Amino acid sequence: MGNNMGFANKTVWITGASSGIGKELAHQFADQGARVVLSARRSDVLESVRAELAGGVERHWVVSLDLADADSLMESASKALSDIGSVDILVNNGGISQRGLFLETDFSVYRRIMDVNYLGTVALTKVVLPGMVARGKGSVVCISSVAGKVGSKLRTGYSGSKFAVVGFMDCLRAEVSSQGVQCLTVCPGFINTDIAKNALDANGNAQQTNEASIEEGLTAGECCQQIITAIEQGKDEIVIGKGISGLAPTIKRFFPGLYNTLAARREHR
Repeated sequence: MGNNMGFANKTVWITGASSGIGKELAHQFADQGARVVLSARRSDVLESVRAELAGGVERHWVVSLDLADADSLMESASKALSDIGSVDILVNNGGISQRGLFLETDFSVYRRIMDVNYLGTVALTKVVLPGMVARGKGSVVCISSVAGKVGSKLRTGYSGSKFAVVGFMDCLRAEVSSQGVQCLTVCPGFINTDIAKNALDANGNAQQTNEASIEEGLTAGECCQQIITAIEQGKDEIVIGKGISGLAPTIKRFFPGLYNTLAARREHR
């Protein structure tokens, strides 16, 4: 997808579109003339996002999906797809984070995080990708995380699920790049959204507190501009973040021992 084409009349399906990066991406794509499919659990919130988008309500769709339930998601998404027609860009952005020590965290938290962050992504991609391959063009974009490249305390469940997304995309790219489909893995560091407030604690409840590292992060607007540019440029993978959150994957790659020492030393909070 070259720079000159822009996104006019392209159809972009975004999960986690009710807030944060997903909502901001919906606005930026709509501003460039795209038709946006908004997905998350709460259709009332999605309807209010749809009402704000450039181009008017009738240009865009709301498709309520629960990423935690892959079977019903595939059924609902397949039905919606027959109304929507072809999808040019799929953005698997929906997900939940986690803050909790492994020894204290209930196993059900791991299952939920894996269902939402990994299997939900696989399920929707399963529905949308065949059409892209049939047309010989399209982009699958997965929002992983810097935590999908490096590990740190309190993130065993979250980081594991995001590593899984990176591995899935590496394999998928190898299979479909020759069929004209771009697979872009996005690894944001600290971005100023509600991800920390919504993170699951050791018992599986939202922790409901923000963190300075998140509040001081890049804005969702800046993050989304970088994502859209990477789609236009046909990139395979990008890391987005300032300071240590952006540098961590490079440090780990070239100085793994140093990285592991730093990660173990950092006080968890």
